[in-house]
Amino acid sequence: MRIAALDIGGTSIKSGIWDGENILEWKETATNAAEGGARLMERAKAILKEYAPFDAVGISTAGQVDTEKGSIYYANENIPGYTGMEVRNILMEAFGVPVYVENDVNAAAMGEARFGAGRETADFLCLTYGTGVGGAIVIGGKVYSGGSFSAGSFGGILVHPERAVPGEEFSGCYEKYASATALVRMAAEVDEELTSGRAVFAAFDRPEVRQVVDRWIDEVSYGLVTLIHAFDPPRIVLGGGIMDQPYISMEVRQRVLSLVSPGFRKTEILRAQLGNQAGFLGAAYGAAKMLGE
Repeated sequence: MRIAALDIGGTSIKSGIWDGENILEWKETATNAAEGGARLMERAKAILKEYAPFDAVGISTAGQVDTEKGSIYYANENIPGYTGMEVRNILMEAFGVPVYVENDVNAAAMGEARFGAGRETADFLCLTYGTGVGGAIVIGGKVYSGGSFSAGSFGGILVHPERAVPGEEFSGCYEKYASATALVRMAAEVDEELTSGRAVFAAFDRPEVRQVVDRWIDEVSYGLVTLIHAFDPPRIVLGGGIMDQPYISMEVRQRVLSLVSPGFRKTEILRAQLGNQAGFLGAAYGAAKMLGE
C-alpha cells in the first residue's frame, strides 16, 4: 500500500508517503495561502506528482470540509477563493485514485485516535492551540462533524461575554484568549520583544512573564472546564506546540480539576503524541480505509 498524503496549513504543506506503518519521503512546502485556492490546488497537484505512483490520496486541510463531497464548505480569507473548492474531484481527475478529504483538526484527532494519545479510548475531545483554537469530537472512534461540518469549533466558546462585540467574529470567545497567539499578545504587552512562544518561555524566569503565562493558563482552563461539564469526556487530548511545555500541561491539569464539579474529575487530560504529523497520519489512514485496508 502506498498512500500519498498532504496536510495543508496556512503556512506550510506537510507531505509524504504512508505505507501502512511508516512515513516515507516526508517534506514541507510553503503554502503561499495568500495566492488563493486555485493556486493552492495547482501546488498540491505538483507536490503529489513527485510521489507518484500511489494507490490513494489523503488530504488534511484548513477550512470547514464537506466530507461527503470532499469539498471546502467554508474557508476564511486566509486562503482567498478556497470556499467551494472541489478538492476531491480536482485530485481524482488529476490522478485517477480515491481521494479522502478532511478538516485539519479532525484529521489530527483521527491520527491521535488511531496512533497517538486517543488509542485507548473510543470517545475523546481533541483541542489544538496555535494561531486559533481548533477542536474535534471523537465518538465511538469516529469524528462527529455536525450539521455544517463544524462540530468541535471550541474556539467559539464565549468566555468573556462582557467583551463580545456584535458583528466581530470570535470577540469575547475562547480562541481570543486561549490561543498561542493570545499568549504572545499578552506577553508583548509586558515586553514588546516577546514576539513568539519560544521567546516567552525563554524569558519564563522573569516574574512578570510567568504571571502572563499563568493568566493565559487560567484562560485555557476555563474553556476546558466548560467542555468537561458539557461532554463528560473520558479523555481530552491537547495539541499544538505550546502544549509541549511541561509547566503548561501540568498546570492545566491541576487547575481544571480544581475547578470542575467533583463528579467530573475522572476526565484524563493528555498531551497529543504525534506532533506535526497528526493531521498527515489521520488523512493517510482515512485514505487507506477507502481502499478497504
